[in-house]
Amino acid sequence: MSHYIARRLILNAVVIWLVATLVFIAVRALPGDYAQQQAGARMELTDQRQAVNQLRKDLGLDKPLWRQYITFMASLSHASLGRSYETHRTTWRELGDRLPYTLELGTSILIVAFAISMPVGIISAVRQDSWADYILRTFSILAVATPVFFSAVILLFIVLRLHLWTIDLISHPHLWTQPAAALKLYAIPAFAGGIAGGAGIMRLLRSQLLEVLRQDYVRTAFAKGLQERTVILRHALKNAMIPIVTILGLAIADIISGQIILENMFNIHGVGQYLLSRLLVRDFPPFEGTVILTASVVVMMNLIVDIVYAWMDPRIRLA
Repeated sequence: MSHYIARRLILNAVVIWLVATLVFIAVRALPGDYAQQQAGARMELTDQRQAVNQLRKDLGLDKPLWRQYITFMASLSHASLGRSYETHRTTWRELGDRLPYTLELGTSILIVAFAISMPVGIISAVRQDSWADYILRTFSILAVATPVFFSAVILLFIVLRLHLWTIDLISHPHLWTQPAAALKLYAIPAFAGGIAGGAGIMRLLRSQLLEVLRQDYVRTAFAKGLQERTVILRHALKNAMIPIVTILGLAIADIISGQIILENMFNIHGVGQYLLSRLLVRDFPPFEGTVILTASVVVMMNLIVDIVYAWMDPRIRLA
């Protein structure tokens, strides 16, 4: 196991390096840069070109691309995610202000995803080919096919049309300081993200549970007179959940990408909103740092998922 973890850590380091290189190239391939967007604010320089050149020199954007890349990678090797051109604050400090909102929304999405996918998958498998199964399968197919932003728009329309509650898009409440206001703000994006994040889990859990329920040990448990609930929850569900663990890493990546859309739709002051705002103004360092940090979280989550997978099924030898 230790050799496997060491190899995966080395592979993850290579993946993060590739992500860093690609994002470095991609943002500089975009038209315009921060200097061009901000040069108009320097009214003391009447020559627009002179203003752009001066600002590029101040920010180090006038250096050759290979020198910028070396500086970027050297900074990254010291765990520095850069400093914002606009606020002059480090990316770590900027993300520290926004991470709580992202964690609150992400946790809410995960709770909703499992709260929906688990009972839907179990009932659909246990009541195979019944009317409940057909309805729940239709729901899971629609959930897979529906984009997260479309679900959010539909839910928002329902809440506003029926006057269920008021959504405050101006303030930025936390769950631990203003729980009522935060729940009203997070309810729609959490439910929309939970449906999208749990859609794949619903279908996979149903298929895996159907396969497990046909195994000999399950039939033996029924023959011994055990209750259906006991057999499903204590015997069948544990083995059916093993493949589910393998897709959790991908599910978390989907949730992170979905949060970027949801945070901007509902003006949630999180990492996703910050990422898009930095891209729009071509503030390269915090955008690059945020993407790299997100990629690091995803690859480490996949490593943790693999280790948990081996722990749940001792027959697997990762090393």
